[in-house]
Amino acid sequence: MSERFVVVGGSLAGLRAVQAARKVGFTGPLTLVGGEEHLPYDRPPLSKEYLRAGEEGAADTTFRTEQELRGELDVELRMGTWATGLDPAAQVIGLSDGGELDYSAVVIATGARPRTLPDTEDLAGVHTLRTLDDAIAIRAAMDAGARTVVVGAGFIGSEVASSARKRGLPVTVLEALPVPLVRSVGEQMGRACAALHLAHGTDLRCGVKVTGLTAGDGRVTGVCLDDGTTVPADLVVVGTGVLPNTEWLAGSGIALHERDRGILSDATLATGLPGVYAAGDVTHFPNPLFDGLLMRLEHWTNAAEQGMLAARNALNPGEAKPSTAVPYFWSDWYDSRIQFVGIPQADEIRVISEELGEDKFLALYRRGERLTGCISIDRPAQIMKFRRMIMQSKSWAEALEFAGV
Repeated sequence: MSERFVVVGGSLAGLRAVQAARKVGFTGPLTLVGGEEHLPYDRPPLSKEYLRAGEEGAADTTFRTEQELRGELDVELRMGTWATGLDPAAQVIGLSDGGELDYSAVVIATGARPRTLPDTEDLAGVHTLRTLDDAIAIRAAMDAGARTVVVGAGFIGSEVASSARKRGLPVTVLEALPVPLVRSVGEQMGRACAALHLAHGTDLRCGVKVTGLTAGDGRVTGVCLDDGTTVPADLVVVGTGVLPNTEWLAGSGIALHERDRGILSDATLATGLPGVYAAGDVTHFPNPLFDGLLMRLEHWTNAAEQGMLAARNALNPGEAKPSTAVPYFWSDWYDSRIQFVGIPQADEIRVISEELGEDKFLALYRRGERLTGCISIDRPAQIMKFRRMIMQSKSWAEALEFAGV
């Protein structure tokens, strides 16, 4: 049997997996398969600093050079190559170039792709934002002064809107829900986030649905809404969620979630197939820290942590450890930083501080008698303290006492 360790997905999780494999002493063949031509790169700046850079350029987001990956880590790089299938009986992964890779252990880190508007594939000016190539195209449109419309007032879409407004561009954000981010942070904090858009001159329209697009000469010219209006647009960025990249696993025997077809793994990130683990955006896992709540996290910190853990567990399954990290993400809107730790599912959301004049907010989330979440706007020191309390399973009463309530 081959002793090859294969990581499928040239993402942050994939990079951390190959780094962890070498760190724990794996000396056998190590292959990283990535569908994009680019080496693994940092995605968060794509909707933040990269778009704000304008014509002056943007910093390189690549994590490591090819020399470092091939030389220092001795990784075989198969970039620009998609995995097309996994045969657990033969322990082989099929590739888009017609080749195959045998394996003894695998980490699947294929991430997710954005949802798109129907029938827009060949329409210029309509984009999603997930890859470096996406960011390059959006930035070029902003450099040209595009009237920007963002479909979806989630975190990525809101960062795009913020970047466009910082350039002085007219921006409209369209959201189907009455309050943005209700499912992610709750209604009260969703309203607080919405206030940031309004305070910076963004035209935020909630409770509206996109019915179609107008176009001329193959380019988008507007977005049609269910209220009969059309919003003029030179650039449309769609931020309406993602779908895990798991089609290539059909017939492999890996169980997939019935709703979004993400991988179903156990707490150690094992898929149920011998030697096959998953990490990052692509997988649902039961988090023991939250009573086994099944979650799929699209967070930078989770991808980094799970990539390392999945590799360690795959190479030493006898001592596999569960994924128990406290979820954490941040989002930069205009001149504010929104941070969230824990989970949004809650029996109660308590706003602890609300300084409307400075747009500074802090709210705590309770599930049962435990502190399970915290969100802040421009309160970075406080939220990290509450993250430690969630990690330590502190009670709701202890959290309120700490907050001075």
